[in-house]
Amino acid sequence: MSYVYYNPNPTGRSVGDCTVRAIARTLGIDWDEAYCALALQGYCMGDMPSADNVWGAYLRSKGLSRHLIPDACLDCYTVADFAAEHPQGAYLLALPGHVVAVRDGDIYDSWDSSNGVPTYYWSFDEEQTHREKE
Repeated sequence: MSYVYYNPNPTGRSVGDCTVRAIARTLGIDWDEAYCALALQGYCMGDMPSADNVWGAYLRSKGLSRHLIPDACLDCYTVADFAAEHPQGAYLLALPGHVVAVRDGDIYDSWDSSNGVPTYYWSFDEEQTHREKE
Protein backbone atom coordinates (compact mmCIF):
# COMPACT_ATOMS: atom_id res chain seq x y z
CA MET A 1 0.00 0.00 0.00
CA SER A 2 1.23 3.44 -0.85
CA TYR A 3 -0.01 6.96 -1.33
CA VAL A 4 0.16 8.18 -4.92
CA TYR A 5 -0.22 11.88 -5.64
CA TYR A 6 -3.12 12.26 -8.07
CA ASN A 7 -4.65 15.54 -9.18
CA PRO A 8 -6.12 15.53 -12.70
CA ASN A 9 -7.83 18.90 -12.17
CA PRO A 10 -6.87 20.89 -15.28
CA THR A 11 -6.17 24.02 -13.19
CA GLY A 12 -4.32 22.17 -10.44
CA ARG A 13 -6.91 22.98 -7.78
CA SER A 14 -7.40 20.40 -5.05
CA VAL A 15 -10.27 21.78 -2.99
CA GLY A 16 -13.93 21.03 -3.61
CA ASP A 17 -13.51 18.50 -6.42
CA CYS A 18 -12.43 15.39 -4.54
CA THR A 19 -15.49 13.49 -5.78
CA VAL A 20 -14.67 14.33 -9.38
CA ARG A 21 -11.01 13.33 -8.91
CA ALA A 22 -11.90 10.04 -7.17
CA ILE A 23 -14.50 9.11 -9.78
CA ALA A 24 -12.09 9.91 -12.60
CA ARG A 25 -9.46 7.58 -11.10
CA THR A 26 -11.90 4.83 -10.16
CA LEU A 27 -13.55 4.74 -13.60
CA GLY A 28 -10.39 5.45 -15.58
CA ILE A 29 -11.78 8.60 -17.22
CA ASP A 30 -10.42 12.14 -17.32
CA TRP A 31 -11.43 14.92 -14.93
CA ASP A 32 -13.51 16.75 -17.58
CA GLU A 33 -15.59 13.68 -18.37
CA ALA A 34 -16.22 12.95 -14.70
CA TYR A 35 -17.16 16.57 -13.99
CA CYS A 36 -19.57 16.80 -16.94
CA ALA A 37 -21.18 13.45 -16.10
CA LEU A 38 -21.78 14.53 -12.50
CA ALA A 39 -23.11 17.93 -13.59
CA LEU A 40 -25.56 16.24 -15.96
CA GLN A 41 -26.59 13.70 -13.31
CA GLY A 42 -27.15 16.55 -10.85
CA TYR A 43 -29.18 18.49 -13.39
CA CYS A 44 -31.39 15.46 -14.12
CA MET A 45 -31.95 14.91 -10.39
CA GLY A 46 -32.39 18.59 -9.54
CA ASP A 47 -29.49 18.52 -7.09
CA MET A 48 -25.85 19.55 -6.87
CA PRO A 49 -23.24 17.31 -8.56
CA SER A 50 -21.39 16.88 -5.26
CA ALA A 51 -24.46 15.58 -3.40
CA ASP A 52 -23.98 12.00 -2.19
CA ASN A 53 -27.19 10.85 -3.86
CA VAL A 54 -26.12 12.35 -7.21
CA TRP A 55 -22.67 10.82 -7.44
CA GLY A 56 -24.07 7.62 -5.92
CA ALA A 57 -26.66 7.38 -8.70
CA TYR A 58 -23.94 7.98 -11.27
CA LEU A 59 -21.73 5.25 -9.82
CA ARG A 60 -24.68 2.83 -9.75
CA SER A 61 -25.29 3.57 -13.43
CA LYS A 62 -21.67 2.56 -14.07
CA GLY A 63 -22.06 -0.80 -12.34
CA LEU A 64 -20.69 0.00 -8.88
CA SER A 65 -22.31 -1.02 -5.59
CA ARG A 66 -22.14 0.70 -2.22
CA HIS A 67 -20.90 -1.17 0.86
CA LEU A 68 -20.75 -0.13 4.49
CA ILE A 69 -17.51 -0.33 6.42
CA PRO A 70 -17.94 -2.82 9.29
CA ASP A 71 -18.39 -0.90 12.53
CA ALA A 72 -16.08 -3.01 14.71
CA CYS A 73 -13.80 -0.01 15.09
CA LEU A 74 -15.31 2.96 13.29
CA ASP A 75 -12.80 5.45 14.65
CA CYS A 76 -9.65 3.37 14.08
CA TYR A 77 -10.13 1.73 10.66
CA THR A 78 -8.32 3.98 8.19
CA VAL A 79 -8.02 4.43 4.44
CA ALA A 80 -4.57 2.82 4.76
CA ASP A 81 -6.14 -0.22 6.46
CA PHE A 82 -8.71 -0.50 3.67
CA ALA A 83 -6.02 -0.21 0.98
CA ALA A 84 -3.91 -2.90 2.66
CA GLU A 85 -6.92 -5.26 2.77
CA HIS A 86 -7.80 -4.59 -0.89
CA PRO A 87 -4.65 -5.19 -2.95
CA GLN A 88 -6.67 -5.68 -6.15
CA GLY A 89 -9.54 -3.75 -7.68
CA ALA A 90 -10.84 -0.20 -7.92
CA TYR A 91 -12.66 1.42 -4.99
CA LEU A 92 -14.05 4.80 -4.11
CA LEU A 93 -14.10 5.54 -0.37
CA ALA A 94 -16.36 8.08 1.31
CA LEU A 95 -15.01 9.82 4.39
CA PRO A 96 -16.72 12.59 6.33
CA GLY A 97 -16.24 15.58 4.01
CA HIS A 98 -13.94 13.79 1.55
CA VAL A 99 -13.84 11.14 -1.19
CA VAL A 100 -10.74 9.17 -2.23
CA ALA A 101 -9.85 6.49 -4.77
CA VAL A 102 -8.06 3.24 -3.94
CA ARG A 103 -6.82 1.14 -6.83
CA ASP A 104 -4.87 -2.10 -6.47
CA GLY A 105 -3.96 -1.23 -2.88
CA ASP A 106 -2.71 2.29 -3.66
CA ILE A 107 -4.37 5.49 -2.38
CA TYR A 108 -4.86 8.13 -5.08
CA ASP A 109 -5.49 11.64 -3.84
CA SER A 110 -4.15 15.19 -4.04
CA TRP A 111 -3.00 14.87 -0.41
CA ASP A 112 -2.14 11.92 1.81
CA SER A 113 -5.53 10.91 3.22
CA SER A 114 -4.32 7.49 4.41
CA ASN A 115 -5.17 8.32 8.05
CA GLY A 116 -8.75 9.29 7.19
CA VAL A 117 -11.60 7.10 8.42
CA PRO A 118 -13.95 5.83 5.69
CA THR A 119 -17.64 5.26 6.39
CA TYR A 120 -18.57 3.43 3.19
CA TYR A 121 -17.12 2.51 -0.18
CA TRP A 122 -18.12 1.81 -3.76
CA SER A 123 -16.80 -1.08 -5.83
CA PHE A 124 -17.60 -2.86 -9.04
CA ASP A 125 -20.12 -5.65 -8.53
CA GLU A 126 -18.14 -8.92 -8.49
CA GLU A 127 -20.98 -10.91 -10.08
CA GLN A 128 -21.46 -8.35 -12.87
CA THR A 129 -17.72 -8.25 -13.56
CA HIS A 130 -17.66 -12.07 -13.71
CA ARG A 131 -20.66 -12.16 -16.11
CA GLU A 132 -19.05 -9.56 -18.40
CA LYS A 133 -15.87 -11.69 -18.65
CA GLU A 134 -17.82 -14.76 -19.78
